[in-house]
Amino acid sequence: MSRADALLSFPDMTDLAASSAQLPWDHPRSAGGARLLVEVGRVHGLRPDQCLSRSGLAEAEMADPATVVEATQELTIARNLIEHLGDRPGLGLEVGQRYRFSSFGVWGFAILSSTSAREVARLGVRYSPLSFAFIEPFIEQDEHELRVVLNEHDIPADVRDFFVEREIAKLAQLLPLGLGSAAGIRFETAFTGKRAAVLAERFPGVPISRGERHLLALDAAILDLPLPQADPVTARELENQCAALLQSRRSRRGVAAGVRERILARLADPPSMEETAAALHIDPRTLRRHLTAEGTSYRELTDEVRAVMADELLRNAHLTVAEVGRRLGYHDAAGFTRAYKRWTGTTPKQRQPRGTRD
Repeated sequence: MSRADALLSFPDMTDLAASSAQLPWDHPRSAGGARLLVEVGRVHGLRPDQCLSRSGLAEAEMADPATVVEATQELTIARNLIEHLGDRPGLGLEVGQRYRFSSFGVWGFAILSSTSAREVARLGVRYSPLSFAFIEPFIEQDEHELRVVLNEHDIPADVRDFFVEREIAKLAQLLPLGLGSAAGIRFETAFTGKRAAVLAERFPGVPISRGERHLLALDAAILDLPLPQADPVTARELENQCAALLQSRRSRRGVAAGVRERILARLADPPSMEETAAALHIDPRTLRRHLTAEGTSYRELTDEVRAVMADELLRNAHLTVAEVGRRLGYHDAAGFTRAYKRWTGTTPKQRQPRGTRD
């Protein structure tokens, strides 16, 4: 069982908070990935408000380079696409094929300035949170090749294939450009059937074989060859900028993230703002000011955490509305339904998969 799916078993709320805090994809990112999701939605006839429903994001924010979104917001947009268009093979590929190196900002330019394929892999993995990735990449190497394994097991199951498709498409499209050639690059995928077929159709010039895992492999012979756009001085400076940007984004969510973790640990009986401030060793007024500076409030964070977990439970845990409500601290289904409608504009019953028991 993945850590994301383990959230749905609810052994207790403390375990839930610990699991959530460890998810590798749960980090802030720019709005670029969310914007491309909305663009693909438009291509298929969806309005921006349909794509952004329940995400807490407005269409105008998609065009603002200063906008920083949470991973859960991007997940919500992907779920909206799948809800309206179906979990069709190739939908994630459509999104991934829209990426350009410039889409990633400083991370993309750092990759382009790298001195070798080995450095591309190292930078790509080390700063993957800047790449909109939901997979967790790690490197393996032997005498024959270097492999970047795309670990997808912590992505929620209902969007896992979509985001793996997106990641493979990004790599298959951009890596040959960054390295100057597709020679010495190969992919393995655990996809079968239609997903595997569509992937092969979209990238006929890239070797893609069936495997037990999703990964890209670089032949040892190309790892240390100089790259056409290599610039060692610029590469070092851009890596420093990547490190600073990653630290900045993580620190921007600092106080709100601490509040979320404490609410998550006590979903059925959320702590008061005073209790949370004491746990964070700050004055309640200081906590309020920090949250205001981060564009949120204690009430909004409480509602956000409950809404996200309610969606996860309603979609995946096969619980009744009343059971979900009890896990979130509501004494009856009616009270939970009213709260859920206030959070999302729809009813919990409408969010459940067909066939869920009453």
